[in-house]
Amino acid sequence: MENKKLIVIDGSSLLHRAFYALPLLSTKDGIYTNGVYGFLTMLYKINEEYNPDYLCVAFDKKGPTFRHEEFDQYKANRQSTPSELVQQFPILKEILKAMGISQLELDGYEADDIAGTLAKVGEEESLNVTLVTGDRDYLQLASDKTRVLITKKGITELEEFNEEKIVKEYGITPKQFIDLKGLMGDKSDNIPGVPGIGEKTGLKLLKEYGTIEKVYENIDNIRGKKLKESLIENESIAFLSRRLGEIIINVPINIQMEELKIKESNWEKLKELYESLEFKSLINKIPTEHINSKDEEHNSYEYNIIQEESYQLLVEKIIEDKKFAFKFIFEDENYMKSRIMGVGIKTSNDMANYIDLSDNVEIFADKFKFVFEDKDIEKIGHNLKLDLVGLLRLGIEIENYTFDSMIGQYLINPAQSSYSINDLSSEYLNYYGIDEEELLGKGKGKKKYSDLKIEEVAHYISFTLDTVFKVEHIIKGLLESQEMVNLYYDVELPLVEVLASMEFIGFKIDLEELKVLGKEYDNEIEKLTKEIYELAGLEFNINSPKQLGEILFDRLSLPVIKKTKTGYSTDAEVLDKLKNQHPIVNNILRYRQIVKLKSTYIDGLMTLVDKDTNRIHSSFNQTITNTGRISSTEPNLQNIPIKTEDGRKIRKAFVPENNDYLLVDGDYSQIELRVLAHISKDSKLIDAFKHNEDIHQKTASEVFKVEKEEVTSLMRSRAKAVNFGIVYGISDYGLSRDLNISRKEAKEYIENYLENYDLVKKYMEDIVEEGKEKGYVETILNRRRYIPELKAKNFNVKSFGERIAMNTPIQGSAADIIKMAMVKVYNELKSRKLKSRLILQVHDELIIEATEDEVVKVKGIMKNIMENSIKLAVPLKVDLKVGESWYETK
Repeated sequence: MENKKLIVIDGSSLLHRAFYALPLLSTKDGIYTNGVYGFLTMLYKINEEYNPDYLCVAFDKKGPTFRHEEFDQYKANRQSTPSELVQQFPILKEILKAMGISQLELDGYEADDIAGTLAKVGEEESLNVTLVTGDRDYLQLASDKTRVLITKKGITELEEFNEEKIVKEYGITPKQFIDLKGLMGDKSDNIPGVPGIGEKTGLKLLKEYGTIEKVYENIDNIRGKKLKESLIENESIAFLSRRLGEIIINVPINIQMEELKIKESNWEKLKELYESLEFKSLINKIPTEHINSKDEEHNSYEYNIIQEESYQLLVEKIIEDKKFAFKFIFEDENYMKSRIMGVGIKTSNDMANYIDLSDNVEIFADKFKFVFEDKDIEKIGHNLKLDLVGLLRLGIEIENYTFDSMIGQYLINPAQSSYSINDLSSEYLNYYGIDEEELLGKGKGKKKYSDLKIEEVAHYISFTLDTVFKVEHIIKGLLESQEMVNLYYDVELPLVEVLASMEFIGFKIDLEELKVLGKEYDNEIEKLTKEIYELAGLEFNINSPKQLGEILFDRLSLPVIKKTKTGYSTDAEVLDKLKNQHPIVNNILRYRQIVKLKSTYIDGLMTLVDKDTNRIHSSFNQTITNTGRISSTEPNLQNIPIKTEDGRKIRKAFVPENNDYLLVDGDYSQIELRVLAHISKDSKLIDAFKHNEDIHQKTASEVFKVEKEEVTSLMRSRAKAVNFGIVYGISDYGLSRDLNISRKEAKEYIENYLENYDLVKKYMEDIVEEGKEKGYVETILNRRRYIPELKAKNFNVKSFGERIAMNTPIQGSAADIIKMAMVKVYNELKSRKLKSRLILQVHDELIIEATEDEVVKVKGIMKNIMENSIKLAVPLKVDLKVGESWYETK
């Protein structure tokens, strides 16, 4: 068995670690999976890196151990395991069984005792032993033949320890860790130890004397009166604690090493488990031949690679069939600029056709333009936004696209982590096909499509287009059964074209304005730096939390608010509490603010501006948020600052194309509060909006019990925080923190609000109950959000679920409304053949780049459509502004 490897995993420890390291994931049926998913991710990583010959997962068995018999308070302070985690143990064990991996647990012993015993047996049989755990107690088991891998940063990284490293880092041998446990105890296991002895003192004693016995033999030489007294008084406790902390290495498990050999997995069972748990990415770990064994007819997707001489024949087939699926291939992720490598086209009755466009894209565009623009021919695809941008690059404006499988799946399951065509094939067709990541790789070694053989690309395209046709009726059926047909066809599907157009057009950036602003920021950063150095009395790295902490708390003796593992905390919350303690703090807060604005929004925007057009082309994401809101990346335009004048100045650089254009901004006024009034049917709220009252003044009058004329600006701003806080299910703690008031006062504000708006209170109670009963909540347009957190036993998780339930119908309905408005405004501009174009959506506002002679028309279109895109119990109101920059419209 020389040089063979044994790995023993502490299953209980690793599953706990994974559970707390990852967000609370669950399936559509409400089965919690985060712990299992994290554990398996780590297991695959360990398997790939260490390639063991023998593998065993050890678990704690429920019930008392021999340690409880010796000390009945052992682990007595442990909180009960959350039910969300308890239910994941049997799931993990079933998966391990299907993987052919041995599992061990034994009455009266813990997982670490089993691991210690297996390590000893492995060493005796000359194996290289690796123990994997989240528990530092395992360090006592390290030797020249056994190493210990301990998780850090949740479960994402492992730190490796052998005997040499332990001696170097701690100055004691692995065996001495048992004595260290006796001296310092362990709060997590309720092992008492000697009061007053922590790790530092314990290590010092053991470096000097070696063992607990030697410590007591030399008790008269121990320096420090309190330490000596504590050792004398707690001698029996020290030895008890050592016995409790020692890992047993002779557990009666009666197992032969050959039994721990990794067996052939039951691939069919494993695939079934991964599918039921919605572990799409882990299905990728199953060999292809086993995944597809029941579905061999899918294994080879046939395709034609066609040349220019066959274009006409394909066009005729499309005209005859009146429907086709298509997909462009771009050289890399930059579909705005990178070379168009090819396109796949498939009619329902024919195999997929792949056309290499690396040299003849103009000929293709000329020949196929009219079929894409023909209103009588249906077009379908997956993630069509990319393909529509490709068409716009070729001067083609699509008509009559009728299905996008990615958008359909997003509505069905908005919490899904990935909407790849492979995920859809796996879920609906029981076939795990060609994964783009497998095709191109990832990280530094990621390939471009131009690096692949044309046959590989054609096969992938064939799989994609065939899958789109096959899942179309399934997804449409689900949308119908969940009453989301109108949401799909009236809002989400037409929005694909709107977003593609916005990305293609982009937003003009005045580079000179950015440079001027950047210079202003540089000057202020330089000035602040000098002032901070003067106030500190020396120069230091202001961006280093460690050095800053030493200045604030050691040199300037400011009160310590919070500590981290690495030293003093200097985060925003800490600095905010210290800002009246010393003038340096306000300077540091200001310095950080300006440095962030400069790096993120000046330097960051500069790198993203298209050198040919001086425009930025942000990517608008339709399938990211659970609420239905659109997000954007590179740059994230949702985050361009608005609350401070320094941040707002950045908007001066966002300008129209030239002097013939202006920007028209339409911003919904208090849309979420208006939606709340509609959904809750609260007569006071409805009446206030119908009569165009100042809703924050009215709320202040109700909450503070004064006449409206007596409402001060402070009262109004606090009422505003309550109004918007209620929408997000804010707690008294959250409101107290936002307003810097006591929790008691915040609680009173919320109670007064709910007392006055009693139907809002009823809505909040009813929607939570509805969420618990159905497992999901819905928006006005029936957009669903599943909330498994509502079934959680853990109070914090459940409370989070309740806030989601209250907020989603409001925030999601607001998202629905602005999306409807976007689609209608875009279509109106297009149908009137105006030169003005929609270029941006941020939160509750739309921005149109309008020619000067069309501004009046555009304002009329925006006001009419945005205020009437849906009929609510209260009027929708839009504020319209015109300017020569985004700054001027706000």
